[in-house]
Amino acid sequence: MNILLIEDNPGDVRLTQEAFKEGRLAIDLNVVMDGVEAINYLKKEGNYSDATTPDLILLDLNLPKRDGREVLQEIKTDDHLKRIPVVVLTTSNAEQDILKSYNLHVNCYINKPVDFDKFFDIIQKIEDFWLSTAILPTMVK
Repeated sequence: MNILLIEDNPGDVRLTQEAFKEGRLAIDLNVVMDGVEAINYLKKEGNYSDATTPDLILLDLNLPKRDGREVLQEIKTDDHLKRIPVVVLTTSNAEQDILKSYNLHVNCYINKPVDFDKFFDIIQKIEDFWLSTAILPTMVK
């Protein structure tokens, strides 16, 4: 399974990488650190011409260069990208962020825990549901 993590916090990137390493599935985790890079990766532009289309996107909302909300809107209005499930994983629990994300057709909104063990638990639950239970569009041939 291929996951694109769009996250600008190096600590959260490292935690996510470690959590997936301890999981049960073989995960190819690619990381981009800002919204411009994310769109370039997804559209296979610039340095990302050989990028693999992800099976799942984990998206932080508060990103440099291009906000995560803008990235989500771009993904969900692009005919080639809109079927990729997007899980917002962010520290924001602001009602307007939650509503806007769902209005933009996010597949799931998760408040990122600050506790190390709870963060690992969240990543394990994402793996269990999105990669083991749910049938993703990339699985349909």
